[in-house]
Amino acid sequence: MSVSFKGIVPALITPMTASEDIDEAGLRTLIDRLIEAGVHGLFVLGTNGEFISMNEEEKLRVARIAVDQSRGRVPVIAGTGAYATREVIALNQKMKDTGVDAVSIITPYFNGATQPELYTHYKRIAEASPSLPMMLYTIPAKAGITLNVDTVKRLAEIPNIRGIKDSGGDFDRLLQLINLRREDFAVFTGTDSMILWTLIAGGDGAVAATTNAVPNVVMSIWNSFKNGDIETARRAQESLRALRDAFALGTMPVVLKTAAQMLGMPSGPARSPAQPLSEEAREKLAKALSIYRTA
Repeated sequence: MSVSFKGIVPALITPMTASEDIDEAGLRTLIDRLIEAGVHGLFVLGTNGEFISMNEEEKLRVARIAVDQSRGRVPVIAGTGAYATREVIALNQKMKDTGVDAVSIITPYFNGATQPELYTHYKRIAEASPSLPMMLYTIPAKAGITLNVDTVKRLAEIPNIRGIKDSGGDFDRLLQLINLRREDFAVFTGTDSMILWTLIAGGDGAVAATTNAVPNVVMSIWNSFKNGDIETARRAQESLRALRDAFALGTMPVVLKTAAQMLGMPSGPARSPAQPLSEEAREKLAKALSIYRTA
């Protein structure tokens, strides 16, 4: 239980070949480049990692690659969420064998659940693997539900539930969650436009997908903040707006993967049914990314 949740943890894209198979060499290169940029951990199989399009064997393969390539330099957190409690429990047991340092569990999606059901869901999962650190993950725009602050407070009392990634974009809620943080319960934003404000408010860091494309910009937010240079941190935070706004040009994570590729990072296509950007959208994205090429 020694893993420490802090800092900038990129929510990795999963590089793919032209045939939409996992690009192992690309994933290894991406991991090395992100670690070289100074990230504090790796978050694989999240929303931008296209976990929802992968079968169990592929998820375990991505986790093994990440553990092997990271070589203990930074912690590896793997997404294991699913609707069925028993499915998450089964995958967690297998993920533990891959050597990941922790797992992240998205709220059950599509069918919804009440707060008491969510509490029981996470409690059963945590108790089934008591030595495996876990991070709660809420993204209401995609999952359709969230964890109320009171539910998070109760779950934070379970020893191996060690933090939360909140991707709701609600800063007032985030402040309430930060009030729950302790040495053994971290609060991360999953909304890249709120990284600096989360740090200023006392949060532990960010699980930031934009790091795949512009790692130096995202790390500048953290490093400048830690050095007390809030103005430089603010400029870096504001510069992320161009990429964040461009996300509206296509289906997740097509824009992010295209941006990463345009900026020289391993990427490849997103899995179908997501389709490549139109030529017009690519031109708009290239224009938006011009600020990073001159930075």
